[in-house]
Amino acid sequence: MSASRGKSRTTTSSDEGVLVDAITLLKDDHKTVEKLFKKFEKAGDGAKKTKQKLVEQITAELTQHTYIEETIFYPAARKVVPDTEDHVLESVEEHHVVVWLLSELAKLDPSDETYDAKVTVLIENVRHHVEEEEQDWFPEVRKGMGRKALQELGERMTAAKADAPTDPLKIPSAKA
Repeated sequence: MSASRGKSRTTTSSDEGVLVDAITLLKDDHKTVEKLFKKFEKAGDGAKKTKQKLVEQITAELTQHTYIEETIFYPAARKVVPDTEDHVLESVEEHHVVVWLLSELAKLDPSDETYDAKVTVLIENVRHHVEEEEQDWFPEVRKGMGRKALQELGERMTAAKADAPTDPLKIPSAKA
């Protein structure tokens, strides 16, 4: 990945080669999860083991992503761009639904008649959440924070991924 690509949101960083700003990092996570969703949707009815492995990958990605959003990105967005407060509160509630679905899926056998239905509800919820973030309020946050602050935030979020819990119910929004 080049550090000097026209409208790219990256800059060169001495430790890791490329530093991605916070919003770009979150959008990249969204793309990763969407690819997993599509693989799940394309898997056949008999592909129970494949679907289970995909759900495990989806759970890992979403748990890590949700953690960095709730512990780093959302508090920063609320502080710098107060108009995003309602968006943040709604997003945390959407996370609450997602982490509980993930925890239910972890305990559910993929041959259970409700497994695919739960994954479908998960996918629909996440897609709705992503659309709202990317279209409705990421542009506000980008405008309010500016490039340097977003890059610093992105660096903190990248580092925090290593500290993210693996259990979705350890995410702050899992609390009722």
